[in-house]
This record gives sequence, C-alpha cells and structure tokens, in this order.
Amino acid sequence: MADCNHDCSSCASDCADRNSPQSLLEAVNSHSSVKKVIAVISGKGGVGKSSVTALLTNAVNKQGKNVAVLDADITGPSVPKAFGITERAEACDYGIIPAVSRDGIKIMSLNMLLPNETDPVVWRGPIIGGTVKQFWTDVYWGDIDYMFIDMPPGTGDVPLTVFQSIPVNGAVIVTSPQSLVSMIVEKSVNMARLMNIPVKGIVENMSYLTCPDCGKRINVFGESRIEDVAASYGIEAHASLPIDPSFAQKCDEGKVEDADPFPLDTIVKAIL
Repeated sequence: MADCNHDCSSCASDCADRNSPQSLLEAVNSHSSVKKVIAVISGKGGVGKSSVTALLTNAVNKQGKNVAVLDADITGPSVPKAFGITERAEACDYGIIPAVSRDGIKIMSLNMLLPNETDPVVWRGPIIGGTVKQFWTDVYWGDIDYMFIDMPPGTGDVPLTVFQSIPVNGAVIVTSPQSLVSMIVEKSVNMARLMNIPVKGIVENMSYLTCPDCGKRINVFGESRIEDVAASYGIEAHASLPIDPSFAQKCDEGKVEDADPFPLDTIVKAIL
C-alpha cells in the first residue's frame, strides 16, 4: 500500500505486506542443550518455591537425569545456600560456568555474581528481566534434560519475561493452606494458561505439622484443601508437604540434597 507506515500493530488492513507476529523466545546458550524447562511459580511470596524447586530437582536428578536450576528470583536468591554453593561464578570461552552441587546439579544464581551474598539487589524490573534472560543465553549449561526455574513471586514483569523469553514446557504451582489459597492458585493457573504453559502439578507447602510427642497431625494454617483446589482447576497431580524442622535445618546447612523428595513423587511422575 502506498500510504503504509510499516507499523502493523496500528493497522487493520489485511494486506500481503503484513508482518507475522515475532516470537520473543531467546535461544539458549549456543554450546548448550536444554530439553525440558519447568517453572516453579506462586501467586504470592513466602510459600516455599525455592524449597519445592530443590526437592523436585533432587527427585529428578535421582532418576538419572541431567538437571539444572536457574534461579530467577533475582532480588531474593536462596537456591545456592540450600545447595551449599559458596563459590563465585567464573567464565570460559563458551559462557558463564554454573556451579555444580555435590550430586551433580548445575546451578546459576545472582548470588554467585555478587561480591557478597548479602549485598542487596536494588534494580528496576527491566534490568532484572534482562539478567534472567542472560542466565538462559549466556550460561554454559551443557547437556541438560530438565531445567527447573525458581521463579519470583507474583505475576509481574519478571515472570512474564521468563514465560515470553524461555521455552517453558510446564509449571508447578506452590501454595499454602490458608483460606486465600484458591485466589492465589487461580492467579498462577490463569497466567500459565494465558502463556499456553501446562500446569503439571500443585504443591501445598507447610500443609501440616506432626507432633513430635504424640504423632498427631496439626493443621497449623487450617484444613488442607489441596484436593478440592486441584480438582477445580483440572490439575491431576498434587502433593502436601509438612512443616519439617529437619528439612529447614538441611536447607540452612546447605544439605538440601540429603532431604527425602518422596512426598513429591506424584508431581515428579507428571513432569517425567
């Protein structure tokens, strides 16, 4: 057309010169291969996404798969501490070299790039999103069967950047037993579906506490509704994780790989 300004986003004409929508997906590091990507998400913070990410990673690693963790929670990275990673990241001709845990899990987190792990990250959203993309494009991951992304909470700028820039194959939603659980899950499910990402399972963390004296199950945050919530959204795989002081201690000591991931067995099967 003679008067075309070549801005198809503002034009209603169906002409031969119309540009097709461009994919925003970024290519993984050219010397790496990542077969499947699973995002661990939640509609709010403080529900234990990093803990669930670590347990899922351990479980899949024990199945003989090559596994990695991309810590996308830039302002609150906790994955390295849980795995006992203290060294700074280095680089080679192929890109940034991820840390490798005791059991062979590859890990990349902003904490590994900071002079001190307690330094605050006071960045605006676009810079944080760009850093997450660089963890995908600039890190020399090698040959990975399953990569788990520990997502920041909510449905804002960084989660959107991850879903648009990285080819995520599935999502695991983490929540807690409070009465507002349905709203939190619905936000996460709707975002995943909006981005055409299948929800592989839902984990209710801090679901109950087992009394160390009598063995009675105590519902600290209210009765579990995980089965009803999962059924209402058509999510077949679900799991409940207890409040376990010994697990918290393992994370604090950097020994999360010693934790038993069995409670997440149904979620792991859905992912594999």
